[in-house]
Amino acid sequence: MTAAPALVTAVRSAKQYLTYVASGPFQYAVAEALRLPDSYFEEFRADMRAKRDLLADGLEQVGFTVFRPVGTYFITTDIRPLGESDGFAFCRSLPERCGVVAIPNAVFYDHREQGAPFVRFAFCKRTGVLEEAASRLKTLAA
Repeated sequence: MTAAPALVTAVRSAKQYLTYVASGPFQYAVAEALRLPDSYFEEFRADMRAKRDLLADGLEQVGFTVFRPVGTYFITTDIRPLGESDGFAFCRSLPERCGVVAIPNAVFYDHREQGAPFVRFAFCKRTGVLEEAASRLKTLAA
């Protein structure tokens, strides 16, 4: 990086502590988690899978093309089957249209136009919240 010396020093310091001490404060939590029984993680995995399927099914019923994840709590969808192509505009209008939020995937692309028709929804929510979201999203199909 090129900048004023004080800024370079600050950035180098932050990088030193973030890169070489990855998640230092979380190491205590990880140590505790490793003591939990396997059943905790099996139940957690089953709960997340059920939540993923609940939201994915709801999104498919509306008409989204759904890419079911296997290692994250975000579901990526293609909005083109809904007659949409601009993820930013779609996500900006979604709260007013049905009270649900999504994230435009284009923010993660070097070439934003390639990610334009894709948006993602989080399913790391309470089951009731996901059921309500799936119900509200049905208004998009009308």
